[in-house]
Amino acid sequence: MGKKKILVTGGTGFIGSHTVVELQQNGYEVIIVDNLSNSSIEVLDNIAKISGIMPAFEKFDLSDQILTSAFMKRHSDISGVIHFAAFKAVGESMEKPLDYYRNNLMSLINLLEGMKVNKITSIVFSSSCTVYGQPDVLPVTEKAPIKEAWSPYGNTKQMCEEILRFSTMANTLKAIALRYFNPIGAHDSALIGELPIGTPNNLVPFITQTAIGKRECLSVFGNDYNTPDGTAVRDYIHVVDLAKAHVIAVERMLNGKCKLDLEIFNLGTGIGYSVLDMINAFEEASGEKLNYRIVPRRPGDIEMVWADTRFANSELGWKAEKNINEMMLSAWNWEKALFSRQPK
Repeated sequence: MGKKKILVTGGTGFIGSHTVVELQQNGYEVIIVDNLSNSSIEVLDNIAKISGIMPAFEKFDLSDQILTSAFMKRHSDISGVIHFAAFKAVGESMEKPLDYYRNNLMSLINLLEGMKVNKITSIVFSSSCTVYGQPDVLPVTEKAPIKEAWSPYGNTKQMCEEILRFSTMANTLKAIALRYFNPIGAHDSALIGELPIGTPNNLVPFITQTAIGKRECLSVFGNDYNTPDGTAVRDYIHVVDLAKAHVIAVERMLNGKCKLDLEIFNLGTGIGYSVLDMINAFEEASGEKLNYRIVPRRPGDIEMVWADTRFANSELGWKAEKNINEMMLSAWNWEKALFSRQPK
């Protein structure tokens, strides 16, 4: 019996690349599909440097039905799918809603159609805590109501979960939706990490790019929220902890351990940190002082959210292990490694 082959869509991206490494280190064969719209082909070499294995790779857009169908016909030996490929910036989705609906919905639909033809019955879906909107009760459990979306991005995650729910009811498909909170950090090797193209949409790359001098000043969006220090509160999780949860989810499916056709898990640490907490943690971990300023709130941002992780901890047997200092130090080491590789 050879290694089981897992398709990882968006596998050269931030979370995807770390998950590919964890899959390879757990004995899986990986094939990546990515259109490289928000990632770099060099990531493949860096994955291989860490794991010793170059993953198979095909470049195309999953929202293209013909290309996706042809790919799935060529790879009928795939055992399971992890679907990361999606546009993912809240702010950008407010400006380009149609791009988000077309890309995020069509890629999933085309993928599920290809899986059906090939009788592939296992998919792990990259979902998000944005489906909860601003929860009424914190920490938020998987049973919390799905609120009206605050952004097209959040809405596409809700709609994709609905597509999976009805698809699992219609046939033999099994799905696990992993609702991430805020992934940050980088691999200990500093060979892979978060590599935003253009202006970052997430806090931590903004912090590290400001510290290294790529950006003059960090913008803190709003200090008038009803939180302890007035800045927005989030649950930040190390990307390697997150990647490990995907391997556990795949194994759960392939071993027939799923208790429902669609299972949902919150992936976070269960701790809420404000933006100012994050700045302080970075300064402590790195020894660098950050230049930041308070600017008005950003549309689509919620006030505070953090996870109740008990269900994922008990049911998956998974727990986030890395603390905020380890997250920040790994992000800083990654930024410094990027800087050192730049032509001088």
